[in-house]
Amino acid sequence: MVTATPTRDTFDSTLRSARSTVSFRETLNLAVDSFRASKTRFLLTMLGMVIGSAAIVLVATVGLTGQQYAHDTIAGLGPNKVEMQYSGGEVMGPNNVSTPDYMTREDMKAVDDQVPGIVASSPMLEYHDRIAIGNGISKDAMLLGVSPQYKEVRNLKVLAGRFFDSEDAETHAHVAVVVYNMARELFGSDGAAIGRTVSVRGIPFTVIGVFKESIDTFGNSEISEHTMLVPYEVARYFTGSDTLKEIFFSMATPSEVEPAAARITQIIHDRHRNTSVYKAQTLTDILHTLDQVTHMLTIVMLLASLITLIVAGVGIMNSMLANVQSRIKEIGIRKALGATGREIRLQFLTESVFMSLSGGLIGTVIGLAIPFSVGFFTDFAIPVNMWSAVIALATSVIVGVIFGTLPANRAAALNPVDTLKYE
Repeated sequence: MVTATPTRDTFDSTLRSARSTVSFRETLNLAVDSFRASKTRFLLTMLGMVIGSAAIVLVATVGLTGQQYAHDTIAGLGPNKVEMQYSGGEVMGPNNVSTPDYMTREDMKAVDDQVPGIVASSPMLEYHDRIAIGNGISKDAMLLGVSPQYKEVRNLKVLAGRFFDSEDAETHAHVAVVVYNMARELFGSDGAAIGRTVSVRGIPFTVIGVFKESIDTFGNSEISEHTMLVPYEVARYFTGSDTLKEIFFSMATPSEVEPAAARITQIIHDRHRNTSVYKAQTLTDILHTLDQVTHMLTIVMLLASLITLIVAGVGIMNSMLANVQSRIKEIGIRKALGATGREIRLQFLTESVFMSLSGGLIGTVIGLAIPFSVGFFTDFAIPVNMWSAVIALATSVIVGVIFGTLPANRAAALNPVDTLKYE
């Protein structure tokens, strides 16, 4: 009878196996078996992680939605608008009479010629007077002489009729577009105002349109509740001057707004006295401030939602401590069979991370499903930040590691002799 002797390779393999720890796959299997053995306890413990992870995703979604709403609202004023305003400075004339150094139509033309990216521009001439609508009725009103491009620059909405066009401006047509507050006050409704006549200093104007701003500025813009827009060429009849307090420009893209504002200011300033002051107003600073506010609010709400995860982590730690206590004999048997403290520690850490990550995954899916469902079943487009899902899952792992460390260390530190005697 021939007795087979182990080969050198078999011996080395056995030696490596004796020195190696339990494979991570086997550790995962132990974690899954532990979950199956106590499903109810694990599911209840995971509930906090589900809520916390879903809260992180939803908070980030709410923050993005608020930011988008704020952007859309502010953009209603004219997303790429540059508004030039005269702020001070005078010109000395005959007999030492000083007059304001207003901008002119030629300034606007110079800017249009020298600044690339301008898609629309409009002068604005302001005139206040009383208007007559017949039957001895008159009202205070403000006439703004603007160009047809003013509608695009200011992003106005025409509720009835139409806005005057370049033909109306070139022919000096006596037409007007009135703000909806004024149309309803004078004529009862938007539609009833179309075709009606109002008189300014004896000059009849036909109302051809009713408009409103894209967002209500409550009188904090150049448009008030009693505003009539007329062609700039016609408004000059009442002032007899080509001077302008404001000029509006619209750029092709938002990124061009700030560089263009600086260039426009320089061009206009170079065409006037050094002591004259002209300022460019844009929405960039407002949008930047809104971004900062919404980001800060999102961070604060995220920190609040993290409290839920901390509470869930404490629950995981308590559950794992109870789990260690109930499995003392199992731990002793494993150590008696050669399991090291590192293996025991890794086993319970894996169970803790498995529990927290499972809850985080379920919560993340719920958090993403809600905005996606709203967007699918309704017309509301809710932005979703996928980074919030990554943060939620990463936080779940971190919580599992942090709050699973104490139970894992306690299990690894148990004396095998004492554990085998434990009843």
